[in-house]
Order: sequence, then structure tokens, then C-alpha cells
Amino acid sequence: MPYVNVPNDLSKIKTKMAFNLTKRQLVCFGSAGAVGIPAYLLTRGTLGNTGAMFLMLGIMLPAFLLAMYEKDGLPFEKVVRNIIRAKFLRPGIRAYRTENIYAPFAGPGAGKEDVIEKHKEKNGAAKGKGRAALSAQQTIPYLSMHPDGVCKLPGGLYTKTVEYEDINYSVASTEDQTAIFSGWSSFLNYFDSSLPFQLSFINRRSHSRSRYQVNIPKADDNYNSVRDEFTGMLKNQIAKSNNGIERSKYITFGIPAEGIAEARPRLERVEADVMGNFKRLGVPSEPMDGRARLALLHSQMHPGSREAFRFSWKDIPQTGLGTKDFIAPDSLDFRQSRTFRIGQYWGAVSYLQIMASELSDKLLAEILELDAEMTVTMHIQTVDQLKAIKTIKGKISDIGKMKVEEQRKAVRSGYDPDILPPDLITFSKDAAELLADLQSRNERMFLLTFTVVNLAPNRQRLENDVFTVGGIAQKYNCALRRLDWQQEQGFVSSLALGYNEVEIQRGMTTSSTAIFIPFMTRELRMAGQALYYGMNALSH
Repeated sequence: MPYVNVPNDLSKIKTKMAFNLTKRQLVCFGSAGAVGIPAYLLTRGTLGNTGAMFLMLGIMLPAFLLAMYEKDGLPFEKVVRNIIRAKFLRPGIRAYRTENIYAPFAGPGAGKEDVIEKHKEKNGAAKGKGRAALSAQQTIPYLSMHPDGVCKLPGGLYTKTVEYEDINYSVASTEDQTAIFSGWSSFLNYFDSSLPFQLSFINRRSHSRSRYQVNIPKADDNYNSVRDEFTGMLKNQIAKSNNGIERSKYITFGIPAEGIAEARPRLERVEADVMGNFKRLGVPSEPMDGRARLALLHSQMHPGSREAFRFSWKDIPQTGLGTKDFIAPDSLDFRQSRTFRIGQYWGAVSYLQIMASELSDKLLAEILELDAEMTVTMHIQTVDQLKAIKTIKGKISDIGKMKVEEQRKAVRSGYDPDILPPDLITFSKDAAELLADLQSRNERMFLLTFTVVNLAPNRQRLENDVFTVGGIAQKYNCALRRLDWQQEQGFVSSLALGYNEVEIQRGMTTSSTAIFIPFMTRELRMAGQALYYGMNALSH
């Protein structure tokens, strides 16, 4: 399945209300006129015509920007909000700082119950005032992590994570690739609009030899020296090849619930279904408990670190620390608009702008094959089928009105009314095909947020890695665009929590989402019976 069609971004089609203007433009222009014109009339006697004119333009300019300005699909007020939040409302540097609830016990007359109650009141008051995050721990967005792996997020969302391994897709026959693609499409269709999910692909430097066991046991003969030499050769190849990058794949899914008692059985049922769907694809998978999820977050927030994750649930009551204290980095720095720092590493968050009319299954694979530390994240929200069909029908109606308007202009101008703008013809055809796919084929509508987080020990290496990923995206007629003043939101959205703060979304169908196939080829480090020892030509 080398290519699939990608629907046009129909969000570019705006419903026109009157005078070929959208509702937003009518309100903004009307407000500008209602304020600007009286200001001109009242001040021209004092300031003169020129001064009153400039005053009127200054008053009306914000309304014009609200009506017309857009960046990365975000309107003017959201762009300004991101800048103000990053520069003024939230501190740029976040240091590691614990809040040990047992610390005040050192004071005289302090009782444990009183201290815990005051601690809760303090946190509640801070949340009520909307206090900005001041520490590295407070930047991590989850509220609580349970030992069974259930994580509570803001907004009453509870999530779980499943880790899965790779299967041989790139080296499979065309028929097998088609079958895997069809199975992956059905896998995506399992998730409904109440079940958002996140696909995480994490590349990091391997500092642990435990995942790269070379199983050539010694025997009671004269060939142990040959075995040692062959084992050394394999380990050397692993160290200097792309196998030095440890690639992990995770899926995180969440459900809204009133409490943990309601969320837990529903999450367990979804987890069983997800693992069953993986099994039908022949993909080994394993659910992650609370400690495993914390270890994953620790690795994401300590790039390049050789420090092992040390944590036990009994440490919490003994030390008075929270789970975030065991995983938080030494510091976070979000003072820059297009980069950030985590510990000693530099980072940059970008999003994939999909402009292609066709996509290949090689795009994601080529990005993940790079010899670089990165996290590729796909946040996917299913759109209710009836709502999606209704929205597409509304877009088709809007396109029809635009056609009529263009034909009227043509008649007034005296040329052929059948000559329409090419973009209008393209959108009309794509919208009709998309509606047919949703109604007659096994297609659903998804909202996709595709982000790439690059990490490097220095800024020059970071810029080189971002440039390389951008070149791969350009090769497939896509664009990798940096998130301006949203580096913090992009970073926390890349954590394997199921939490998305990036508002940039792209409408996709099942097949166009499934073309980001997460499977490449099995590696030596993976479990299961090995066919042979040697070099994997696809990943070296």
C-alpha cells in the first residue's frame, strides 16, 4: 500500500454570511466601523483630518487583525495569547523544587493531620487563582499516577498506556503489506469519539545493555574463542549502527469519568480490546503499570542521561515526596520562542503540516530511522460519524453558494459563467468524494495533531536534526513548521500521558491516518525466536 489519497483541508472553506464575508469578519468590521468612524468625526476638529484619520486607523487595526490574521490555523487572539502566556504569565525557567508535606513537621506543635490539611488548602487556593507553574514538577500535567497504571489528567480524563513491538512490514510482500494496512485501519476505527488516543514513537540513545542481549551461550568445546569473537562483532555493530538508537512504540488512550472507580473497569475493557486487536495483527504488546509509566516519563525528561530510574511505591509515604519528584528534570527553560532546554539538552517542537494530495507509507518510517533522539507524537480524536457527515454536507453547501456567487460575477463581467476558480473546483470534487467515503466505505473522520520533538546536546546539532526531518517532510510534499511560543505546550503534549495542548489539528480519513504505519522491521533486541544473527539492512 504505497500511497493513499489525502482529503483537502476543508477548514479553509468558511461559511459566508453577507457581502462575501464570514460571520467573524462581519462582526469585527462592524465593530471597527462603529468605534472608528465616530472617533474620527469627534476628533477631526481638534486633531485635524490627518490626525483623526491616523487615530481611526489605530483604533480599527486590532479589529482588522482579528478578522483577517491567521497563523498555523490559529486566529489572531490565540496567537497573542500564546505570546503573552509564554513571555509574561508563566516563568521561563522551571527549577526542580519539591513540596514535601512532611517538611513542616520540624516546627514545634505541628500535627500530621494539620500539615496535610494546610497543604491541600494551599494547593487548592493556588489552583483557584490560576497560579502559573513555578517548578519543573508543576510543569508535568498529570494530577496523579496509580500503581495499576491509571493516570488522572486535568478535566477528569483517565488514561492508560500499552507498549507494543514492531513487526516485519517493510520487508513483507505487497499482499502482506496490504493485509497489515487493512488491519491497522480497522484498529484505528475501533476508537470512537469518546476515546481519544495518542501514538508515541520515542527514539533515544541506548545506555542499557539489557535490551541488546546477544544469546550465544558458551559450550564445553574448543570454539568458545570463536563465539566470543562473533559476540564482540555483533555488539560492536550494535554500538556504531542505528541500533544504538532504542526505538519504542506506545499507545495511550483515555476516557472521561467522574472518578477512578468509574474509570478503572472501562479502561481495563478498552485495554483488553486494544491488546486483542494488536494480537490479530501479530504485534506483541504489554500493558504498562504505574512504575513502568513513570520510568517512561523519566526517560523522556532525562535525555542523554545514564542515571537509572529508582522508584518504589513505598518511597512515597516514607519520604513525603510525590511521583513527579522522582521523574522531573533538573530544570526546564522555555524562554525562547522556538526552542527550549531540558536539563543540559536543547529541544525544539515542530508540527507536520500535511499539504500533499497523496501520502506514502514511507514518511513516518524515514523519520523514525534517523540517527537522532526524538519523539514523534500523533494525537488522534475521532469525530462522531453523524457529525462528520453533517459537517461535510455543510461544506458542500457553502461551496455551492460560492459557485453561484462566482457565476453571478461572471455574468456581470460578461464572461463564461462555467469558468470557475480552480481551487473551488478542487474543493468541490474533494468534498463530494469525502462524503461518499464516509457514507459508503469503511471510513471515519479523525482530527490529527502530528508533532515532532527533537532533542540534542547542543543547539547546532538540534538545528541540523530539525533540518533533516524537514527535508524528509518536504520530500513527501509536507512541511515541518516550528511551534512559535508554544514550545511548552508541545513538549508536555509529547509526554506519553494522552494530554494534548496543541490546538493545531488536521482533518483526516481512516486510510489517510493509517498510512502513518507504525511498523517497520523486527530487530535483534526484540523478544522471540531469532532466524539468524547479522546486520539488518533496513535499519543500518
